[in-house]
Amino acid sequence: MNKIALTLSAAALALGGATAVLAQQEGSRHGPDANGDGNVTRAEMAAHAGAMFDRLDANGDGRIDAADREARKAQRFARLDADGDGEVTQAEMDAHRAERRAKMAERRAERAEKREERRTERFARLDTDGSGGVSQAEMQAARKARSEARGERGTRPMSHGRRGGRMMGMAMLRGADADGDKAITRAEFDAALERRFARSDANGDGTITAAERKAGHEAMRERMKERRAARQAD
Repeated sequence: MNKIALTLSAAALALGGATAVLAQQEGSRHGPDANGDGNVTRAEMAAHAGAMFDRLDANGDGRIDAADREARKAQRFARLDADGDGEVTQAEMDAHRAERRAKMAERRAERAEKREERRTERFARLDTDGSGGVSQAEMQAARKARSEARGERGTRPMSHGRRGGRMMGMAMLRGADADGDKAITRAEFDAALERRFARSDANGDGTITAAERKAGHEAMRERMKERRAARQAD
């Protein structure tokens, strides 16, 4: 795959990830629902997608194209070349590796701490009488509550992950690159995002609710089934 195709695949992933609200699991830390209320406003979507565009637009020229790949390479080299002399020494490589390891260890420690906090919170919710232990009755009550909650929420939409987001984005990309120049400008990106948002926002009130997200997900699944059936019939 050439550099342009790789760059546009990255743009497609951004479009797919930014607009895959319908396929997104609720409560995702990386989704556009900034305040975690289960709804996605136009402002939240724009902020989330805008941050993605800015990360991909490495040279800051307002468009995502092959030049951004070269800019990212230069940025990576600059991070390694600590003294800025145009060469990376063994000492600089070792220092960079050590820094990465330290950051990874810090993130692992943070995740372990959060997991322990969640375990403590879950146990506290089970131990409703605060006795320090969980009885059979408390366990049964917790199972019943979970079952009822699942029934109220309905089936959770399946996440499409990176591959699904990229496929969705590539489909959008064909329409986003309005002038066919193998680059995505910010205006093209925003226009594609707005079209996707408008399709998801069924009542046009500027907010995609959980119900609209579920309906959109189901409609998308039906369209995918129809396309598969059409391909098989050919």
